[in-house]
Amino acid sequence: MGVKRVTMQDIADACGLSRFTVSKVFNGNGSVPEATRRAVIAKAEELGYGRPPESARQKAEPAPQRSVALLTQHKLLTHDFGAYFLTSFTDQLSRMGYSLKLFEVSPAEISEKKLPPHFERESISGVLCIELFDSGYQEMVAGLGLPIVFVDGYAASSRTIMSCDCVMMENSASIIALMNKLFSAGAEKIGFVGDKGHCDSFFQRWGGYYTALYEKHIAFDPGVCILDSDSDDYGSVDFYLEKLGAMPCIPDAFVCANDYIAIHLMAALKQLGLRIPEDVMITGFDGSPEASLVVPSLTTVSIQSTEIGRLSADVLNNRILNPDRPYRRIFVASNPVFAESTERQ
Repeated sequence: MGVKRVTMQDIADACGLSRFTVSKVFNGNGSVPEATRRAVIAKAEELGYGRPPESARQKAEPAPQRSVALLTQHKLLTHDFGAYFLTSFTDQLSRMGYSLKLFEVSPAEISEKKLPPHFERESISGVLCIELFDSGYQEMVAGLGLPIVFVDGYAASSRTIMSCDCVMMENSASIIALMNKLFSAGAEKIGFVGDKGHCDSFFQRWGGYYTALYEKHIAFDPGVCILDSDSDDYGSVDFYLEKLGAMPCIPDAFVCANDYIAIHLMAALKQLGLRIPEDVMITGFDGSPEASLVVPSLTTVSIQSTEIGRLSADVLNNRILNPDRPYRRIFVASNPVFAESTERQ
């Protein structure tokens, strides 16, 4: 039997590009970004297709410097996820021939659904949004007609049809794994702490918590939960003392929406003289460095921040090069990290 002949479609599939783009590289018809041209030629040689003719290589011109806009409502370097994400996202973009323009969106611009005044649409190849949790603003950006990728979004945005791609950490399965760990350690009554409406990640974590209760045929009890709207109160020990004091009973365990909440809740429980994990077990989410430093060490969920940054750049570049492809919602697996706060003897 003969060996199957490599085609331009094979090269396109291997590169994640359209056949039309590969054809332009080999025929020299139209401009192709230099980074894309090099990737196509390298893949063609690897697959045994060969290099484009000299005439085509001479016609191909490097594309002008392209820019990607990153829109955010918060400074990304103030927390671990943002810092690791931004480093890998920027590195991957630069390898693809893009420069990054960072725009911090003000509360007024969020309210008025306006882009920052220095956002020059004609110079932007694509947009990535992170830490933007306002539903109206997210839908406004998705309607710009530009290649858009969101990292997380407003609560329940994953159930909304929008013209954009989305990359985020997996949330629900990890919470279910934490809940099953608590059940196996003897917990019967478990509370949830955090604003499930803060963002889609929190909403999915809440969904995992609720699903785990349902699967064990345990009724949801709001009396042992702290579900207040997001505010600075979640960083106050006094806030938790007040909420704990109003509960009909302290549950066997608390599942917290992130490590920040869990660590402050632990401080409040200690002030009440409760032992962790003997009296109350605690879990967080984020895999922050503080989770391993607090006493007792905190059971949490590690987020693959670097991989999410790298993948977000790949997805945005693919959307720029292939604007007609179906939109994608991609979840990067998160990993439960079990520690002392759930280890009962």
